[in-house]
Amino acid sequence: MKITKLLAVVLLLLGVTNVSAQVDEKCLSNSSISHEAVKVGNYKDAYEPWKEVIKDCPLLRYYTFTDGFKILTSFLDKAEKSSADYTKYFDELMQLHDSRMEYIPQFNEKGVTNIPSVDAALGLKVIDYLTYSTNPDYNLAYDWTKKSVLAEKADSQPAVLFYLVNLSLAKLQTDATFKESFVNDYLFASQLAEEAIETSTKDVYKKAYEDTKNSLTALFINSGAADCQSLQDIYAPKVEENKDNIEYLKQVISVMESLKCRDQEAYAQASFYSYQIEPTAEAAMGCAMRSYKKGDINETIKFIDEAMGLEVEPAKKAEKAYYAATFLFAGKRYSQARSYALKALGFDPNNGSAYILIAKLYASSPNWSDEAVLNKCTYFLVIDKLQRAKAVDSSVANEANELIRVYSQYTPTAQDLFMLGYKAGDSITIGGWIGESTTIR
Repeated sequence: MKITKLLAVVLLLLGVTNVSAQVDEKCLSNSSISHEAVKVGNYKDAYEPWKEVIKDCPLLRYYTFTDGFKILTSFLDKAEKSSADYTKYFDELMQLHDSRMEYIPQFNEKGVTNIPSVDAALGLKVIDYLTYSTNPDYNLAYDWTKKSVLAEKADSQPAVLFYLVNLSLAKLQTDATFKESFVNDYLFASQLAEEAIETSTKDVYKKAYEDTKNSLTALFINSGAADCQSLQDIYAPKVEENKDNIEYLKQVISVMESLKCRDQEAYAQASFYSYQIEPTAEAAMGCAMRSYKKGDINETIKFIDEAMGLEVEPAKKAEKAYYAATFLFAGKRYSQARSYALKALGFDPNNGSAYILIAKLYASSPNWSDEAVLNKCTYFLVIDKLQRAKAVDSSVANEANELIRVYSQYTPTAQDLFMLGYKAGDSITIGGWIGESTTIR
């Protein structure tokens, strides 16, 4: 009796082994047939053997999944969207994406390389879902995309970064309260695209992320949520509620800094509360803006000095020094304004705006001599600064050229200078607080 039972078990195991061997052999055969057909673009003949492989042995080869995507998207590209076949192939495509995400950890355990993470695969599913769905659920697609991007960050595909913001805008268009989230999604995706541009080692990838970043900017600008007043409306009521929440305050400051909305009250108030908790360069700069709006120029400059001291990046130090110079210029404190413009140039020698500001300072205070003709020589020095501005910074060339055209009208004539013993090519020192030399033209 025991021997009979043992024999039955052995025979059963042999049967299972034989069935398993038959399945493996069938899988290998179907895999080979379908894969070779896919290689030559014969998706019709690849389809049925591929289906058998994905059903019976999905872990046999990773290319079973990549082949499946090629087969199904090819069918969808050719099918009528209203047909039953289209619905069938679309459902199979979504199921294939889900299966890939399910089996990726097991492929990883087998040592298979060069495959996406589960979260990256989710992002790829989003792309196919939005490309082929006839009635996409944008809220669902947004959730998938956000999950993928939060995990993959700068490794996200360019299209996935674009869809994050595009889907976020779709949500905003149906829900006005989503504006803050939309702004944050744009800034997050834009920052990740910038990081990807900096780290990309191939020009083709760099170009793809650059194009995506430009598309994100265009999308945001055209969204209606990009203006400073919109940000003021979003943040003003929330800053007071979050005055002890340093992370939220920093976010407000960062967003409004990025979009150059420093004149808004929400920016000033967030900076003030943030500064009380944790003084940073950004918070100090916001406090400077707050002080300037109150009309306290001395306190404004004090905060800007502190901001420059806390700042690490030379370009940002230059930007802050330039702000101080413009505030002092507006207050007609010309000599002090020039001092900060020169500080800006010390941090960034190619800051054309600083040279233009110095030119405007000199043009605003040309009189240093009792002789009116000599005072006109100040404009030679003004033009020197404008020429220097466009030489170091092509982005200010148009403004510099226009100012050169304007100020050239005020230079003295050769005859007037001759009467005072000066001629073209002579050097002349502009007196007063300016104290710089220039050449007579």
